[in-house]
Amino acid sequence: APFTPQSRIPDPNRMLQCYQQSTATLNMLRALAQGGYVDLRRVHEFSLDFIRSSEAATKYADIADRIDKALGFMHACGVSSDNPDFRQAEYFSSHEALLLNYEEALTRFDRQSGKYYATSGHFIWIGDRTRQIDHAHVEYMRGIANPIGIKAGPSLHPDELLRLIDVLNPDNIPGRLTVIVRCGADKIGDVLPKFIRAVQREGKVVVWSTDPCHGNTITSNSGKKTRPFHKILSEVRDFFQIHRAEGSYPGALHLEMTGLNVTECTGGVSDVTDESLNDNYLTACDPRLNAAQALEMAFLVAEMQDKISHVRRS
Repeated sequence: APFTPQSRIPDPNRMLQCYQQSTATLNMLRALAQGGYVDLRRVHEFSLDFIRSSEAATKYADIADRIDKALGFMHACGVSSDNPDFRQAEYFSSHEALLLNYEEALTRFDRQSGKYYATSGHFIWIGDRTRQIDHAHVEYMRGIANPIGIKAGPSLHPDELLRLIDVLNPDNIPGRLTVIVRCGADKIGDVLPKFIRAVQREGKVVVWSTDPCHGNTITSNSGKKTRPFHKILSEVRDFFQIHRAEGSYPGALHLEMTGLNVTECTGGVSDVTDESLNDNYLTACDPRLNAAQALEMAFLVAEMQDKISHVRRS
């Protein structure tokens, strides 16, 4: 729609439509997660049609072979592969708590615990633009008992981060608060160490997450909103290295991605270029990693996590 006063009039029916579509999506995920679609015995059957010739597909096939061998070994030892842990997956939903009218309508009081919960998602977070300590989003989030997150970008001073932590997690409960750092590849090296040192100095307990997508958004020469994949990879790599240097733990990865073969982020094994962005640019908002790029990212994170585990064991 054109950017006019008339087109920007709020339409509450869109919130109802959002709820209905979210319900349908969760029902589909529940059916897939519990209906055998994620059965580890079918790991070779997962669709990799559009990356079969890539290095990522070769790595995936190697991992799938190792999973098959592990399952075979356990079966030989008498462990049944019919165990639900092998056939089903547990999943949780998460989103930014941006529209407070929507969140408030789905907030429920639990009589047993005496606490309020947001039932719109298991985990919800405050965006980088709505984290003002005296504003409504922080006030709402401090009153619910869900695990919650807060986006932290370059404009956030470490002292302000500490004040937000005090408000949102005054009892310093482990797992209650996740700090989702979104700096951009060029700024994370300056910003993240200051955050970590401030939190460690005050003895605060948070989960550290990285959002390498939002801080690396640019406008391409063709006018499309995009994200260079090498910048996203660089920020993730720096996130792990900084935590290792500071003696803290990289806890989570926050991505915008899809299983579709879209052309929205440039680079990666799918070799999306500025000229090819229009080939399958489907997003209505932010550019997403496609399946091949997401798989490449997963391998990178697995390799870095393996290095961390090796260092700790030694």
